[in-house]
Amino acid sequence: MMKSIRQTKFWTTAALVGAVAVTALLFAPPSEDAKAQLKPTHDTYDQLKLFADVFERVRSEYVEEVTDQELMEAAINGMLTNLDPHSSFLNSKSFRDMRVQTKGEFGGLGIEVSMENGLVKVVSPIDDTPAAEAGLEPGDLITHLDGEPVMGLTLGQAVEKMRGPVDSDLTISIRRGTKEPFDVTLTRAVIKIRSVRSRMIDDVGYIRITTFNEQTTSGLRTAIEKIKAEKGDKLTGYVIDLRNNPGGLLDEAITVSDTFLEQGEIVSTRGRDPENASRVHAKPGDLTDGKPIVVLINGGSASASEIVAGALQDHRRAILLGTKSFGKGSVQTIIPLSGQVAMRLTTARYYTPSGRSIQQTGIEPDIDVPLARIEKLDNGRGRREADLRGALNNPAGNGDAAPAGTPEDADDTAETKPEQEDYQLARAIDLLRGIDLYQQRIVN
Repeated sequence: MMKSIRQTKFWTTAALVGAVAVTALLFAPPSEDAKAQLKPTHDTYDQLKLFADVFERVRSEYVEEVTDQELMEAAINGMLTNLDPHSSFLNSKSFRDMRVQTKGEFGGLGIEVSMENGLVKVVSPIDDTPAAEAGLEPGDLITHLDGEPVMGLTLGQAVEKMRGPVDSDLTISIRRGTKEPFDVTLTRAVIKIRSVRSRMIDDVGYIRITTFNEQTTSGLRTAIEKIKAEKGDKLTGYVIDLRNNPGGLLDEAITVSDTFLEQGEIVSTRGRDPENASRVHAKPGDLTDGKPIVVLINGGSASASEIVAGALQDHRRAILLGTKSFGKGSVQTIIPLSGQVAMRLTTARYYTPSGRSIQQTGIEPDIDVPLARIEKLDNGRGRREADLRGALNNPAGNGDAAPAGTPEDADDTAETKPEQEDYQLARAIDLLRGIDLYQQRIVN
């Protein structure tokens, strides 16, 4: 008999790890059956002796000195990575970073950054954070951190130095345009990672989900409420952008799916032990009030993203548009070990409501729209009836050519909007408007 994912202790929490992972954190010890299966045999002892021989030979004769800890961690990681691409060993630093990423908040400054010519470039300060309050601006270059030059550090190393305990200070040196460099001292605060961004595109609500962490569902609900308050009955529908979303928390994928569903199964998981098979169902309540939804996916949509896309597709709640998803249909369990380390182990496969396993196959969109660039062709207006000598006038007008200020003239001079440069997004918006127009004509 299947158990609810939320009820079994197997799925106590989850974690975003690496590029494409749906994970869960396991605290329960192995079952008695599992222990019986793990009972060593003579062959096992022979293999352990072989390992000990190799270990001793490497530590004594390798060209450079290697610590016992490095060798053991490499051996454990080799054992796990040989199983599948998603199982691995997490040392204390990797385990700590994983938990920060999963929680979706950390002690830091509140800036989105990139690397430019060896310096850290401010992409955008996050609202209501120390960086925003100090007046940091997009394009600022960070040259020093507490007097130490940034040049020579990787972006990851620089970010790690900028993060730290809440209420601790960090002095950064800023180079802004042609102005003289100056120092700013910031006090680190709790920074929440924004996994959800939204905006209105005329009459369409656009919601981008970049990852699934502990902030995702609350961010999604806030975005929907904001869109509904802004447009009300004039809202045509929603575009949910899951492109290049690598996945994340299993529980968040479930609650995000539940946000759009009234009932039905969302996902099921099946592992090595049939008794651990689990399934979870949606609760009543569609926050979008049944408005049409188009979900954008591509080859970078993986794991938790595929859970959401598969659930909405199987229940015919949304139209999937884009290209085939990544195809990662397995669940990794994060198992804490002694010494503040852990291992990530593949423990189950997940299935969409219709029983599909998308492992390796991915999810096919309902409408295949490859990535493309929109170019406006200057092929001329061409001759029309109104241009012909002696053409009859329109009884409702003077029969002249389209007056200035019509959409045709505006198209030639208007700036290209961001969504018009994104071919897949533009097609999604056209589809929603087409559905809305058709529904209006059916009603009328």
